[in-house]
Amino acid sequence: MLDHLKLKQVGGLKIETIIRLSRFVMKNNYFSNNSQFYHQVRGGAMGSPLTLTVANCYMFFYEKQIVKQISNSGGLYFRYIDDIFLTINWPARHLFNQIDRWNHFDENIKLSEKIGSAADFLDLHMENRDGVLFTTVYQKPSYEPYYLPFNSIHPLHMKKNIPFTMLLRVIRYCSTFQTYLDEREKLRMALLLNKYPNKIIEEQFNNVLLKYNIDQPLTNFNYYKYRQEVMNSPIKEKAMIDYEAVMFIHFTCCSTMKTFPAKFHLLWNKYFQESPINEIRPVLGTRNVKNIQRRLAFNMI
Repeated sequence: MLDHLKLKQVGGLKIETIIRLSRFVMKNNYFSNNSQFYHQVRGGAMGSPLTLTVANCYMFFYEKQIVKQISNSGGLYFRYIDDIFLTINWPARHLFNQIDRWNHFDENIKLSEKIGSAADFLDLHMENRDGVLFTTVYQKPSYEPYYLPFNSIHPLHMKKNIPFTMLLRVIRYCSTFQTYLDEREKLRMALLLNKYPNKIIEEQFNNVLLKYNIDQPLTNFNYYKYRQEVMNSPIKEKAMIDYEAVMFIHFTCCSTMKTFPAKFHLLWNKYFQESPINEIRPVLGTRNVKNIQRRLAFNMI
């Protein structure tokens, strides 16, 4: 991939250094089971950021021929990690033959197909209803209505963000007003089960509408219009972090530390406003309390 992009260094690191560091991480994965330690000799560790990056790089080259073939036939091809979604106007028999051919590209990668007028891709259900695209939220059979409990020690803004973003997903995914109502009430029930006050839920549901300048309740008559406005709204790009101008400070989040961030910035501005160090921007982050429950969870992994 580095050769393909014609990069000689990334973030000040030479290619040789990146390769050596990557090889060290990939070849030094260990885990324990029943008091025995094991060394992983094939593949990468599940959940490792490097494993995901290497897998995506490999799939980039693996799928190049497939993407070209689909594009030349006027189809659409999308992939997220190991989930592939494509639409193509081919006879089913021809598509089966092509998938079988693709499965011979690499013996370690096997594609399993699900072909029909309806498909589930990640958390989205899509369906062709007589030429009209119907979409809604998809939940796997193993789904459980579990979110970050409201009585957890996490900062309040993190908890408030959950009903906000989850309802925004519902609006984006649900193509009809009735499915929107159904999914909204499912979400409300799940949040209530996780101890979220109904006042917080309603507040964040209303904030979704306010963010997109929707000044009236959604109805069967205006849902399509306002949903299109939400869908067409530009997504804010993630800002790049200048690590030479930012200092990250982590503190343990608990009930007695709620006012710490505000007090910290007041003290910072008071004592360092005229100092050259003020050119460095402090960013505060939280870490979880090391309690017995987290320790037991760590040992079970």
